[in-house]
Amino acid sequence: MTPNTKLALTLNLQDIPRVKHITKADFLEQYFIPQKPVVIEHFIDDWPAYSKWNLEYMKQVGGDITVPLYDDRPVDFKDGFNEPHAKMKLAEYIDLLKREPTKFRIFLWNALKEIPALQKDFTFPDFGLRLLKGVPMLFFGGENSHTFMHYDIDLANIFHFHFEGKKQCILFDQKQNDFLYKVPHSLISREDIDFNNPDFAKWPALKKAKGYKTELNHGEVLYMPEGYWHYMRYITPGFSMSLRAIARNPKNLGQALYNLFIMRNYDNLMRRIKGQNWIDWKNEQAILRTNKHL
Repeated sequence: MTPNTKLALTLNLQDIPRVKHITKADFLEQYFIPQKPVVIEHFIDDWPAYSKWNLEYMKQVGGDITVPLYDDRPVDFKDGFNEPHAKMKLAEYIDLLKREPTKFRIFLWNALKEIPALQKDFTFPDFGLRLLKGVPMLFFGGENSHTFMHYDIDLANIFHFHFEGKKQCILFDQKQNDFLYKVPHSLISREDIDFNNPDFAKWPALKKAKGYKTELNHGEVLYMPEGYWHYMRYITPGFSMSLRAIARNPKNLGQALYNLFIMRNYDNLMRRIKGQNWIDWKNEQAILRTNKHL
């Protein structure tokens, strides 16, 4: 295989810019206003969480709590929106993460409500955006576990703080929707696409998508602008916390309201009426609609 051939088999991704530190004014001017992602490497060095938060600490403070677990199985019509695939005590789950690779992830867990002591370990940073203080969410994963490529239902501005280990992140903005095999009436691309090693013979439109990539290390924060698609893969076991601010762009805010109050309810209704046929139709449409743009 020639170098040029090999290059053609990778996604068109540029490295996300990195800064050691950043002021509020610079963040707003250089990243928020133009809606570009950035990794800030040393923003939380003074948080107690920076030195305290690791898997063992989470096990100590919340080991007896039962947590929701998700894996990478395809969406089933019987599954409710964000319904977990399994449940386990946090201590058992962390032991599993440390012992062996597992597909199980913790997704969108509001741990700070169940473990109030965690709230003392960080402060809400001032990025110049009003952060939603009621919904700090934690995400855990084992070696090589990953999310589907998706974007968040509220198209929020997301600040993603990573703890322990290393995490791969691939991002696309909403302008890439035509090339990502987006499943209609949902927020995901086709679940059988491996964004870590995509098959361009099967998914040729991906060659046209232009995105971003990085690997997050302990204590680093990734800013994901409004509505950005993201694929996350845990290179090693670890966890992250997301803080969010509502979409400021009127178009994005309108789309968020539509997703929350119309799209989600319509999709749930069609699942009840048509069952698996609805899921199968959506997956077929993702291919047909995307391939029109080839």
